[in-house]
Amino acid sequence: MRSYKRLKYACYTGNITMSAVGSISPLLFLTFREQYGLSYSLLGTLVLVNFFTQLIIDLIFSFFSHKFNIALTVRLMPIFSVVGLVLFAAAPILFPNAVYLGLVLGIIIFSVSAGLAEVLISPVIAAIPAENPDHEMSKLHSVYAWGVVGVVIVATLFLLFVGQEYWQILPLIFALIPLLSTVLFFTSDVPKLDTPEKTSGAVRFLKNPSVWLCVIGIFLGGASECTMAQWASSYLEGALGIPKVWGDIFGVALFAMALGIGRSLYAKIGKNAPRVLLLGALGASACYLIAAFSPFAVVGLIACAFTGFCVSMLWPGSLIVASDRFPSGGVLIYALMAAGGDFGASVGPQLVGIASDAVIASSWGTSLAARLGIGTESLGMKAGMIVGALFPILAIFVYLRIVKTQKRYSPSLSI
Repeated sequence: MRSYKRLKYACYTGNITMSAVGSISPLLFLTFREQYGLSYSLLGTLVLVNFFTQLIIDLIFSFFSHKFNIALTVRLMPIFSVVGLVLFAAAPILFPNAVYLGLVLGIIIFSVSAGLAEVLISPVIAAIPAENPDHEMSKLHSVYAWGVVGVVIVATLFLLFVGQEYWQILPLIFALIPLLSTVLFFTSDVPKLDTPEKTSGAVRFLKNPSVWLCVIGIFLGGASECTMAQWASSYLEGALGIPKVWGDIFGVALFAMALGIGRSLYAKIGKNAPRVLLLGALGASACYLIAAFSPFAVVGLIACAFTGFCVSMLWPGSLIVASDRFPSGGVLIYALMAAGGDFGASVGPQLVGIASDAVIASSWGTSLAARLGIGTESLGMKAGMIVGALFPILAIFVYLRIVKTQKRYSPSLSI
């Protein structure tokens, strides 16, 4: 029997690369705000560019995956991350009068790689023979979460001991991960992945209402996870007054650690993904609201961190549900689900940034903050957190529907 151990390691390092490219901008939000005077809306737009680029890649693969050499695309995927991270780091040098433009260009390039990774790594893992495919999928996504933990700790300690003025070194350090991934992919056998024979197969697939139920579920799950992941660092410092180093380590890193624990537990003992989705949405809703309304900084920090456990299975759990319902979906179902998740990950953080800026800039926000005895910026970020709570609250109703249709659903649609 063929061994795919090296290919698994390649997929794991690919997901760790996604941890780096997805986390680096938010971890530097306040650094960029201080050094380049960027507004919260512009900072949120960096996240939007990241996930919107991934969304475009997802949509391309949804309709035209049959046009690609999948094995070659998988192998070339991490190279885009290397190039993007290097350009991101060099933005102040290459674009001294338009640093934001340089940052955006770097993000676009490494987001192409992240989009390809979302579409291709999960079906590659699914194509590897395994006794329990659901557990293997959860294990893959737990690697992403533990990667975030490592990225946050390395970045936080670097900024603390080396200094924020040298932030450009961080992307160069993280570029070593996709370099390793490139070597592993080029020295591994990639199994053949199913794709629709023509575009009409994808169009026919989209006509099934259950497909859209799954896509909406991962949209709300992606928004619930990424909104907290992207804004927790700034929220803990700007709204709760927790020093950045402690907020990042005990808030953001614990969020990622809780994310990893939740996915690792499911990989070991998990079952009944629809019910896990519902319970996760209920818990995440409570955590968001506690973080927004609690007057105690420690309670808010704990709520932000524990959100990671609650949302841990919303993304991979949605993938498990979709792959179980559409076992013949191949690359197509993963591309559609990745598109839904990335759209949620784009919209959620951006809406939080817009809501925060709107409150900060308004006269009524200033007067309300004065009455509450808090700063206007703190009030604005709390308002953004309330907006973020809408996503897991809406997800509750979608996951309820998924649970209700679980037993009577018969996976019969093919492409």
